[in-house]
Amino acid sequence: ENREAMLNSKSNRLTEALEEANKLFDGVCRAREAALDAQFLVIASNIGKEKANELHSEMSAFDSAAFAEDLLTFMGINRTEVEESDDSEDVPGGFLPSDAWQTMGEEAPKYFRRAPTFHYMMGSFKSEPPVPKQRIERQKKANRGKAERAMPAQLKKMEESHQEATEKEVERILRILQTHFENDPDTPISFFDFVIDPNSFAHTVENLFHVSFLIRDGLAKTKLDEDRLPIIEPTKPSGRGEEDSRAGERNQVVISLDEREWK
Repeated sequence: ENREAMLNSKSNRLTEALEEANKLFDGVCRAREAALDAQFLVIASNIGKEKANELHSEMSAFDSAAFAEDLLTFMGINRTEVEESDDSEDVPGGFLPSDAWQTMGEEAPKYFRRAPTFHYMMGSFKSEPPVPKQRIERQKKANRGKAERAMPAQLKKMEESHQEATEKEVERILRILQTHFENDPDTPISFFDFVIDPNSFAHTVENLFHVSFLIRDGLAKTKLDEDRLPIIEPTKPSGRGEEDSRAGERNQVVISLDEREWK
């Protein structure tokens, strides 16, 4: 909106806008705000380019012909000899002295930064042939096959041990649930009182994990009491047909539990 005012050479509106944008950028915390800042940078760059093009500098433009003339004078051109000599273009080097380019080369390095040359204090290192690599003999295919077969067996044994430990823990929790229910079948067992360990959040998560197997296999069920709180109870053993019909009615849910809720 203020493009014309900002393009004015006597106006500092563009500088003020850049300084204000720098202050605002310190508080940027959203992606949309960063995108707006990038969009502002593009607009400010375009305005700055237009403003620079409108500036009139008093500096003289580079004259290549004048530069070449000064260069020839520095390299030792002799105008008198040029006028006296014939206009022949077959003379190698023309009217320049033989050491003209050497003079130019000695002067040019003064205006360029050059890295210092590297010199060895005690001469160059002696090059030695590379040490030949020892050839490793390949093992026989039979031995490699035995090693490959041994690794899956170890992994399978490890998986079986974890599975057996989980099954034993699930059976232990089922026995505890059945014991509580048999001692007082008329009192509902609170789900949270049953699974939460007041002293360990990790143990609580493990209890929820193991109880989920009981729900999945139909060995226990959960429902809501009058206060809309979950209770848990073991299921009564029944025939195979009733169990299959009840499997279709089983539902599993996923709950979230962080440390704050656990406390």
